[in-house]
Amino acid sequence: RARDEFAAFFTRADSFALGICNGCQMMSNLHEIIPGAERWPHFVRNASEQFEARVAMVQIPQNPSILLAGMQGSMMPIVVAHGEGRAEFRDEAHVEQIILDKQVALTFVDNRGALTQTYPYNPNGSPHGICGLTTPDGRFTIMMPHPERSAEAILGNEDGRLIFQSMLSSFGKPELQSKLIGV
Repeated sequence: RARDEFAAFFTRADSFALGICNGCQMMSNLHEIIPGAERWPHFVRNASEQFEARVAMVQIPQNPSILLAGMQGSMMPIVVAHGEGRAEFRDEAHVEQIILDKQVALTFVDNRGALTQTYPYNPNGSPHGICGLTTPDGRFTIMMPHPERSAEAILGNEDGRLIFQSMLSSFGKPELQSKLIGV
C-alpha cells in the first residue's frame, strides 16, 4: 500500500520533492515509480571504503530542477557526510543519457571548477562527479551533499542557504527568503 501512495504522489502534476543524503538514496531506490527517474543510479559504498564527512566544492550545471532554478553555474562549498554516496549506474549508456538529458543537478568540482572523479575532491568516487540528479520536468531532485548543514553562519558556511532561497523564489515566496532560519 505504501508503494501505491508514493506512486500516486509522484504522478500528481502538482507534487515535487527534494531528497538529501538518505532521502536521495531512498528516492533513487523508488526510481521505477518516479516519472523521468528511470535512469537514476543506486547509491553504494564510497570508493574510499570509508565514511566521508567534510566540505566539498560542488557546481550546479544547467538542469531543469525547479528547486535549483537560477543557480546554474553556481559553485559553492557544501558539507558531505555519507558512507554510501557513490552513484552506481546500470551501465555507461545510462550515465551518458542522464548527461545528455541535462538531468545532472549537482557535481563535485575541484578548486579550479573542473568536474572531478579524483579523491578527495570527489569524496565518494561517483562517475563524472555526479552527486545530484533531477527529473526531466525538474519536479524531483536528489542530492548526496547536505546544503542544510551549510546554511547558517554558526555552522561556518552559509552557501547552502542559496539553494533554499532558490527554492523559495521558484515558488513565488521571495518575502520568505529573509526569514529563512533553521532550515
